[in-house]
Amino acid sequence: MRTLIYLLIGILFGITLIKSEAASWFRVYEMLRFESFHMFGIIGSTVVLGIFIVQSIKRFNITSFYGSPIVFAPKAKSVSRYLFGGFIFGLGWALAGACPGPMFALLGAGFTPILVVLISAVFGTFLYGIIKDKLPH
Repeated sequence: MRTLIYLLIGILFGITLIKSEAASWFRVYEMLRFESFHMFGIIGSTVVLGIFIVQSIKRFNITSFYGSPIVFAPKAKSVSRYLFGGFIFGLGWALAGACPGPMFALLGAGFTPILVVLISAVFGTFLYGIIKDKLPH
């Protein structure tokens, strides 16, 4: 039953990404050239909503779907870590023309070239699993 709920949430998320044009490489291109507010509006409203939700979880001790408490563990701050991670993320975003979030939504919408990106993402995740113990985190 939980799998079905997660699948339905994923489908709703994918429809939202496609209908809002957040998965469009053209909209990403417009944003990076500062030609349109569209993507900045989506990202900005997502950040504000995320802050509100996290603060609500902390203030009202909201639990997960399973009833367990949600814990926000502090992370060590390292400038080089964020620069390196941001560089890799940005490079992937530039090569794919899309953020990793809408990969499945783009595939579901019929954009089959995203399969190259999806396979590369799975391979990259596999590779990270192999070398993660050797990385400085």
